[in-house]
Amino acid sequence: MPAIGLKGRNVVIAGGAKNLGGLISRQLAADGANIAVHYNSEASRAAAEETVAAVRAAGAEGFAIQGDLTRIADVTRLFDTAAERLGGIDIAINTVGRVLKKPILETTEAEYDAMFAVNAKSAYFFLQEAGRRLNDNGRIVTIVTSLLAAFTGLYSTYAGAKAPVEHFTRAAAKEFAPRGISVVNVAPGPMDTPFFYPAEDAASIAYHKSQAIGGALTRIEDIAPIVRFLVTEGWWITGQTIFANGGYTTR
Repeated sequence: MPAIGLKGRNVVIAGGAKNLGGLISRQLAADGANIAVHYNSEASRAAAEETVAAVRAAGAEGFAIQGDLTRIADVTRLFDTAAERLGGIDIAINTVGRVLKKPILETTEAEYDAMFAVNAKSAYFFLQEAGRRLNDNGRIVTIVTSLLAAFTGLYSTYAGAKAPVEHFTRAAAKEFAPRGISVVNVAPGPMDTPFFYPAEDAASIAYHKSQAIGGALTRIEDIAPIVRFLVTEGWWITGQTIFANGGYTTR
């Protein structure tokens, strides 16, 4: 059995500055992991620096790195920099995503391309680079969406662009298995973060809440411990999508 603790392990977290990624960064650092905190743009720089400060306050090593992960060169640079500064990489977690709620008949080519670039292309090449750079017995987790199990309209490019990640993950899990690397997706329900609200109105928010235990949205605090489990004691789970949503959807 490979080591399953986090002390001294080196972690790359895409979108690790704030919201779910920020909480994962802090929680893994509290258990002794060193964290490369990726952020996308200048708008997230302050949050990334705040998260790095929290990582270091926990006694772990941490640094922030900016990159547009729809650009393969930036994905490569992220892993190169993390490996150089941390001395190798053991765990790679991708929380990056973009939501669009819009009827198919109104969706533009530019919107389609942007959604697939963020939700599918960046996920694919993150998996690819993680497979190249992770140490043996590494762990890879990608955040997808519980809408993958929903029969609904309006999210065609969001859920549609996340759907291929399940296939990417199954292929990567098989291909990386000889090196002891597990590859898993986590599919939260609609999360109570700033990422969720711009696409919704009061009625749809009420509906989303009504579909889960206690009439509540998923919280980042519900998901971060599941990610921690998958990169430690849950290492034997691979090639799967874990729906963690309080009963919002199932399949």
